[in-house]
Amino acid sequence: MGIEIERKFLLAGDDWRAFVEKSVRMAQGYLDGGGAGKASVRVRIAGESAWLNIKSRQSGTTRQEFEYPIPLVDAQALLALCSGGLIDKTRHHVRHGGFLWEIDEFTGANAGLIVAEIELPTADTEFARPNWLGREVSAAPRYYNHALAQRPYAQWAPEEKA
Repeated sequence: MGIEIERKFLLAGDDWRAFVEKSVRMAQGYLDGGGAGKASVRVRIAGESAWLNIKSRQSGTTRQEFEYPIPLVDAQALLALCSGGLIDKTRHHVRHGGFLWEIDEFTGANAGLIVAEIELPTADTEFARPNWLGREVSAAPRYYNHALAQRPYAQWAPEEKA
């Protein structure tokens, strides 16, 4: 069993773009119907690779995560079975202060939303905050991909986007 310790942030600027090491287009959807179960089940395609991912459903920075590679053709078939909307995004990899930041730039129904994530070895690990980092949203479930598939950013009220 894997434990994911991840913090999410909005961005305060575009300076991160100058430090992008790699970018990959991603599509993902959820097979669990968006219900209130204890876990989310998603299929993700990143470039020519694909995974089935199960993540415990709880707010905060620490969750159980299980991830298994699957054939691309299976992932494409599974995406067609997903309920709710699909997530389309480009994931940019940026290194800062000894950590890898994954910056997700959403398209489609979530266009305009950009979220930076950092995975940490422990919940209390200190890290240097880059100058382009904005407000933390780790405890705000509406920023989770599962929530964005059910209620995309385009449907948010202006005060939710602030």
